[in-house]
Amino acid sequence: MKKDSKFLVFLVLLAALCAILATAAAVLPTVGTETVLTSGTAVSSESDTVTISREEYEQLMKYQELEEILQIVENYYYQDVDVETMLQGAAAGLLAGIDDPYTFYYTPESYAEMWEDDEGEYAGVGIQIQADYSTGLCTIIRVFLDSPAQEAGLRRGDILVHVEDIDVTAANLQDAVDIMRGKVGTPVAIQVMRGDQLLDFSVNRAQITVNYVNSCMLDDQIGYISFYEFSGSCSEQFEKQYRDLESQGMKALIIDLRDNPGGWVNDAQKVADMFLGKGILATLEYRDGTKEYYRTYDDETDSTIPLVVIVNGSSASASEILAGALQDRERATIVGEQSYGKGIVQWVLDVGSSGAGMQLTIAQYFTPNNNVVHKVGISPDILVEMPEEEVSEMFELGDLSDTQLRTAYEYILTLVP
Repeated sequence: MKKDSKFLVFLVLLAALCAILATAAAVLPTVGTETVLTSGTAVSSESDTVTISREEYEQLMKYQELEEILQIVENYYYQDVDVETMLQGAAAGLLAGIDDPYTFYYTPESYAEMWEDDEGEYAGVGIQIQADYSTGLCTIIRVFLDSPAQEAGLRRGDILVHVEDIDVTAANLQDAVDIMRGKVGTPVAIQVMRGDQLLDFSVNRAQITVNYVNSCMLDDQIGYISFYEFSGSCSEQFEKQYRDLESQGMKALIIDLRDNPGGWVNDAQKVADMFLGKGILATLEYRDGTKEYYRTYDDETDSTIPLVVIVNGSSASASEILAGALQDRERATIVGEQSYGKGIVQWVLDVGSSGAGMQLTIAQYFTPNNNVVHKVGISPDILVEMPEEEVSEMFELGDLSDTQLRTAYEYILTLVP
């Protein structure tokens, strides 16, 4: 969930400390600045005196130890250091101290890269990865069609072990992703665990265009839309492909949210608006107990078409918001396995003036019937576990040998008028 807010956080405070707290470390040389406590703030252009309020002084003193460390390093470390990189590391550490895997700092480079990903075009190998922060494992949940990864033989279900010289874990997955990006045509070494086998691949990077939505007719009545992620222009793609299926005579629709890790809540809201009248999509609850309601606003434009939604253990976040709302408001039948259980939402914020950013968990959300999602997930109406031999199978779009899709198809046939 994006919020166009500007926050002056840790980096700004440290920068202010460099100018104000000159006597922070007793073991270090002072720089001749005097701090005076008053009820206001003033800076004299003719002296080194800075006048600040007691409240401001006490706020700055919280960071005295970090300023002391910075001065010690700058003065005594045996080589020159990149202070900007140190400050970025300190900002990242500040957020890491919350111990929330969904709250973190973006360097200017990684922030720009994140928005590039959201647009769906980048130079890479063409895989989607899900990190499990409880086990540390990073699993490939999608190999893009016609991608270098597919050509090299990587599969859904493969666990990333090494990317070049990095031992891949959930904690350093971004570093591995950064390495897989690069110049088109150059190779990257990737090692995966497949079952009990370690397999090595050399994958040539290429320009990747992500298709967030794919669709087809399963027969002359049943439409099928596979929805991979709530990013970029996904909601527009969804509606366009939905209308195309309508023109082909669709009388019922299966929406496949398996392995969809979520994304922007606004996109889930736009898709829900196509099938739900005015009402609650999800309820957000903030730390102080206040609540905010995400709603659907349109009249039901497609209120009668039968819907089935497929989910699995990798359906998360915005996927669960959409599935939970369609289920609670009795608009769709959910088929598949218990979903992931990411029932919290984040802001993505610009930070400072260098192009950096941060992601911050700001609320927990609940379904329209006030059901808990976080660490619980959405329970399917029709439980269908994927057979072990199909878990890593790369099915063609709409392949009814896929057990979960076939079950959804057989059920929705009973709903067609």
